[in-house]
Amino acid sequence: LPRGRTHNPVFANWYSLNGNGEMTGTTWITESGFLETPIMITNTNSVGVVRDAVLKWFVKTGWYKEDFWYTYPVVAETYDGFLNDIYGFHVKETHAWEALDSAKSGLLQEGNVGGGTGMMCLGFKGGTGTASRVVKIRDSNYTVGVLVQSNFGGKNNFTIAGVPVGLELKDTLNYEFRAPPSYQPGDGSIIVVVATDAPLLPHQLKRITARLPLGVGIVGGRGENGSGDIFIAFSTANPGAFQRQNFTKLDELPNDLINPLFEATVQAVEEAIINAMVAAETMEGINGNKAYALPHKSVMQVLKKYNRVK
Repeated sequence: LPRGRTHNPVFANWYSLNGNGEMTGTTWITESGFLETPIMITNTNSVGVVRDAVLKWFVKTGWYKEDFWYTYPVVAETYDGFLNDIYGFHVKETHAWEALDSAKSGLLQEGNVGGGTGMMCLGFKGGTGTASRVVKIRDSNYTVGVLVQSNFGGKNNFTIAGVPVGLELKDTLNYEFRAPPSYQPGDGSIIVVVATDAPLLPHQLKRITARLPLGVGIVGGRGENGSGDIFIAFSTANPGAFQRQNFTKLDELPNDLINPLFEATVQAVEEAIINAMVAAETMEGINGNKAYALPHKSVMQVLKKYNRVK
């Protein structure tokens, strides 16, 4: 909910590193430059029910203060079918409504929560993670916030602070599941949402999303064929930008001043992925499949071995 429970669209854009996934509503974002709805993230088989639930929530809450003909809810997904009974279709409209009604600012839960509940990442339990950075540009401070639903990557590529943690722990707490014959290590997905109060226009937000793969790659993502790596960014600046008939004046950050935001974006997505894994807990799901939590003590020992921590 970029501006809370009000219909006040924000400038936005999106990017796909590898498109084996779904994020609805993006063609209109490309065309219009605006995000007009909340962003919802769920599992692969629940995109439809969540999208419809958002529309019904609009109607019952009076989201639109004027008559409207159409809208395209933004709903993204990653696949949790190794742990979740995904063909049981357990996500209902009421779950989406509860998420919308309870959304608030402040500290967020991470790990096995929301759409991230059944996700796996880089050889361990994955899930939902967040991170942010504050950058100073001229005399103004701007925040870059990142939320990930992290469900990607092979263990052998898992890296923290340049340390090959996955290789060091390659024989530790491996997944226990029966994979289909077509499964390859690294298959999965990651959804990333970037929010900023910097005055960026849609073409600049596209540039922000195009930097997200750098952070994903630092941790171990490779944009594998079986991965849906889809990213969206929006700016809460220019609150009066969305007009149907009236002209408006806009603030815009010059392109020559945008580099600190690129750096903040890369750092924040890297940290958000790690935070998701640090917060996640071991989970046993359908058919006895199991994904183990990242072993904190073992990771610290590896980082000490490479002189990253004391």
